[in-house]
Amino acid sequence: MATKVQTDQEEPTVLLRPENANKKYEALFLEIDSGQIKLPMFQREFVWDKEQSAKLIDSILKGYPIGTFILWKTREALRSVKDIGNHSLPETPKGDYAQYILDGQQRITSLYAIRKGLRISKDGKEINYRDIYVNLDYDPSKDEQIVTNQKDEEKIYVSVHDLLTRKMGELFKQVGAEKADLVEEYKAKLTTYDFATITIKDYPIDIACDVFSRINTGGKPLTLFEIMVAMTYDEAEGFDLALKYDELLNGSDESDKSLSKAKFDTVPAATVLQAVAAITVDSIRARDILKIRREKFISNWEPMVSSMFTAVDFIRIKLYVPVSQLLPYASLLVPFTYFFHKNSNKRPTEIQAKLLKQFFYWVGLNWRYSGSTETKIAEDLKKMNLILKEKMPKYSSDELDVSAEDIGKTCFSAGNSNVKAILCLFASHKPRNLDDDSDVILDNSNLKIATSRNYHHFFPKKYVEKKYPLLEPNLIANITLIDAASNNKIRAKAPSTYVGEFKTGNSKLPSSLRSHLIGSPKDFGILEDDYEKFIEKRSEAIAEALNEALNPEL
Repeated sequence: MATKVQTDQEEPTVLLRPENANKKYEALFLEIDSGQIKLPMFQREFVWDKEQSAKLIDSILKGYPIGTFILWKTREALRSVKDIGNHSLPETPKGDYAQYILDGQQRITSLYAIRKGLRISKDGKEINYRDIYVNLDYDPSKDEQIVTNQKDEEKIYVSVHDLLTRKMGELFKQVGAEKADLVEEYKAKLTTYDFATITIKDYPIDIACDVFSRINTGGKPLTLFEIMVAMTYDEAEGFDLALKYDELLNGSDESDKSLSKAKFDTVPAATVLQAVAAITVDSIRARDILKIRREKFISNWEPMVSSMFTAVDFIRIKLYVPVSQLLPYASLLVPFTYFFHKNSNKRPTEIQAKLLKQFFYWVGLNWRYSGSTETKIAEDLKKMNLILKEKMPKYSSDELDVSAEDIGKTCFSAGNSNVKAILCLFASHKPRNLDDDSDVILDNSNLKIATSRNYHHFFPKKYVEKKYPLLEPNLIANITLIDAASNNKIRAKAPSTYVGEFKTGNSKLPSSLRSHLIGSPKDFGILEDDYEKFIEKRSEAIAEALNEALNPEL
């Protein structure tokens, strides 16, 4: 007899057995036309043209196998395709099973389009699926198809649509008595052909989606977000995750508040999904996300959105990181969203703000999310719980110390999380343009690659390559954030030259330089165009500022 402890630990075993069956053409058609067979939205759109559809019917008439259709039979209400071209598909009767096509969408849709005689508008062109014909003068000795989408005036044809839908008497009148037996034979071959199907009934959605991923002929597995789009769709609630994500990025008719307006539009769908999971189940593991019930996910969507906006505001206003492209990792938004959700979206205390800043730079400088991200974010959610209590999380001492020597050896790469953390530091000092002391306007589109115009080598690369051929010009300590217009004024000039030129038009030049963590031109070797001295001094300034963020006074 099982003990209570054993009973609590055991989970019921679900016996999964696919069902094999054959379906006739008319049965397939009726099941689509009645809303029983559905196309899940994560399938590709209908892309077959008339020629491909004609080859499919040709294979059937020749008795060739055309592959197996795999259907998932379930009462789950998934986000599904509502239209084939400009033809609306019926809804599944309420409470009834739906059969979602996991494999065979293009073939089944072609069979449906021909039997229905659809005219589908695509890319500005209309495709008439009644214009697929059986060649009644087909010569088996020639290498040609029985079924074609092009007619020869000298031959007799009957459309496949007519063959399937019209009465035999009408067909005999159309093609003549001498072709009657052939028409009857072809009609019988089509209507009695056994389409092989495998039905997986009442499989959990994650397993059904795994089946789809494994058999997907495109070789591209479903993403977790695509699966969750299908899983969480609720027409009655008006919830469509794909549309909700788009509204989060770009706003909607009801609200113009968006991540795009906040310049955080590079946040991927996966991060948003993880943020919902974090506040719902304190985990971002894929298997835990898939277990979140639809109603729970939907009820936590708006709270997540509110907390993510609060997190973005904090990062922009308090950490002075103005654009998402600078974030060491987009997934940093997950623990920050979690913190603000648990904090009821209130403004953090002075201590909490310092600890959040420490955490932010610790993650970036230590390549925290470069591997095992799910596990590490789960650990970091616990760190957020400590910060909520104004307690400092535990970090290794070596992870809270940055040396000027290491900074001086760090090459610049726009995709490196360590470098991005340093770029966030640069941005947090509200950099000013050197030519006129105006604000440097940073934009996601200008920060994607290292050659973007927002990135400027203070000692221009061509100048260093010419004057210091043995030294590396592409160091993070040699990078400043400026506008493209200012960048164009500098080009390959020596620092002493362009700084001297800017001095005449910018009375606040010393202050402008300090906004880039650059001290006086004399102390930083700028007047002598001393590249080695500049890298040494600026590396020291960067390291000092980072260590201050990593070791706050509480």
